Amino acid sequence: MKVKKFIAPSMPEAMKMIRNELGQDAVILNSKVVQKGGVFGFFTKKNIEVIAAVDPHPLPKKPTVPKQHYEEINKISKNVEQEVRNKTNNDLLKEIQGLKAMMKEFSDNGNRDSFEHYPGPLRQLHQLLIEQEIDNAIIKDTMGHLLEKWYINKGEATSEEIVSWVKEYYIHKLEQLPFGAINYSKKFINVVGPTGVGKTTTLAKIAAQAVLKYNKKVAFITTDTYRIAAIDQLKTYAKILNIPLEVTYTVDDFKKAKDRFSHFDLVLIDTAGRNFRNKQYVEDLKSVIEYGEDLETILVLALTSKYDDMIEIYQQFSVINIDKLIFTKVDETAKYGSMLNLITKYQTGVAYLTTGQNVPDDIVEASPESITNIVLGVNKNDGSS
Repeated sequence: MKVKKFIAPSMPEAMKMIRNELGQDAVILNSKVVQKGGVFGFFTKKNIEVIAAVDPHPLPKKPTVPKQHYEEINKISKNVEQEVRNKTNNDLLKEIQGLKAMMKEFSDNGNRDSFEHYPGPLRQLHQLLIEQEIDNAIIKDTMGHLLEKWYINKGEATSEEIVSWVKEYYIHKLEQLPFGAINYSKKFINVVGPTGVGKTTTLAKIAAQAVLKYNKKVAFITTDTYRIAAIDQLKTYAKILNIPLEVTYTVDDFKKAKDRFSHFDLVLIDTAGRNFRNKQYVEDLKSVIEYGEDLETILVLALTSKYDDMIEIYQQFSVINIDKLIFTKVDETAKYGSMLNLITKYQTGVAYLTTGQNVPDDIVEASPESITNIVLGVNKNDGSS
């Protein structure tokens, strides 16, 4: 017996391929939905995989049916297709195909109203993703996954269960990226970002945790010589935590500070926040900081910023190799989709989330679960898991 696997966008197309290659005597052994392609699990395409077989030495065939009996042959063929479709519930399959067609229409035309025919609980989830300003491509992929789960469960799921499906799906996508607080594998942590995102306060929170919680020997280096107030603010934190501070103006100053703090567990580097649209700012960073294997760079972004601005900020700072992100001002917005969008777009993990101005409080370690919880409205106020 000759056995072969066929993959096609739909069952009718699979049947056509089977007839063309194996003939009308082919027998369907198995069929299932499979996913192909995609980037990091998003934008995958659903296909039908069919295993078919044919006996190379069949019994003698009956005389060929005249062409005028084509309608009868076509009817028999449709009956065969019906038997295959019944295995996965033909009505549900048609509905899935219809909904996926609407999804494609949405992707092509941006027509969100086309989703009004979703089952009620799925419509609610879809609306939540839109309100959170999640990227359209991610929404499309998410809803495709939910449709499959919905019909596997025969349309029996509560809103809470659907949210749990999305949460599990997103965590699976994100857990492949580096998340979590600094682990002291690198001595120097360089914190960069535009003006007003809270870099200095965030740095103080990280330092306080290292000193008070983990009993680490910590030092500050600041290259922010553009604002006297910034140096004074860091000096205040350094005095409270009883840790040394060095102000550097050039790469030579920076090297001397590194040598001075070579026996410390952790050295936190504060940089000047300036107009992110000025490319010279990044060049200035390169001129006063010595980048090497023992240095980790973290980009700080405020969730109150526009997503388009976040993209531009990331692109500007990516010249100096961004290792992780910190999202600040979680408590000052109700829109969190930009986090998921940016992480997915640039495949960059997150170190911390900050939820206020209090030092050493109002900072939590980021994880795929905490990010997902915030986006879906689960414990979003504190960012905890």
